[in-house]
Amino acid sequence: MTSSGGISDDPFSSGGTLPDDLPASPWGIFQEWWDDAHTGSEGGPVQPNPNAVNIATLGDDGMPANRVVLCKKMDLAAGWICFFTNYDGRKGRQLDAHPKASACFHWDALDRQIRIEGEITRSPAQESDDYFATRALISRLGAWASDQSEPVASRDELLAHYAEVMEKFEVPLDAIMDRDAGVNVTIPRPEHWGGYRLWASRVELWIGGQGRFHDRAVWTQELTKEGDGFTGGDWDSTRLQP
Repeated sequence: MTSSGGISDDPFSSGGTLPDDLPASPWGIFQEWWDDAHTGSEGGPVQPNPNAVNIATLGDDGMPANRVVLCKKMDLAAGWICFFTNYDGRKGRQLDAHPKASACFHWDALDRQIRIEGEITRSPAQESDDYFATRALISRLGAWASDQSEPVASRDELLAHYAEVMEKFEVPLDAIMDRDAGVNVTIPRPEHWGGYRLWASRVELWIGGQGRFHDRAVWTQELTKEGDGFTGGDWDSTRLQP
């Protein structure tokens, strides 16, 4: 079918396009793209750390800050994604003071991107406990050893902190060097470490196109505080110009 502009085929589309009729919710496409990123290359991920997501936060001075973290859990039916961090670090302090954030997944190998904006809550303690218990021993010890974002005089001082934590929990060196050996070592989750949930009020889907003539659409919804989280209303959606 020829468009009103006289173009019968889309010459700009190299990686597909979004549906002409946008779905009521963005989460179905999100899940499809997530699966493609994790299993799209001969059954394996299309790039290292396909769950990497950039998280942008806001400081008291109005200066934004961003960094890449790993999305470790999500509940798309409820409308949130989750990442874990040190609550006392700069990121955690900013999220606690200004509980809103923006996230961006970018899968360069797929030429796709997802942006999420919304409200922040801390994960329930049990959720943080459960995930912490799955981490490698070296990472669990590191959560105790590092005062994230605080200055340190030298790398040697940081290693000394780590050695003190190993001594505190009576962990031998061979246990942290051998992942299997560390499986049965119990390290409690420190109170200053845990998860954050980002509850989506805005989701933008992007597919790269030739000549930077990308395909974009955005979904927005109102969030209502409910208990320790949020509930969403009906999504509004529209295509966006590139």
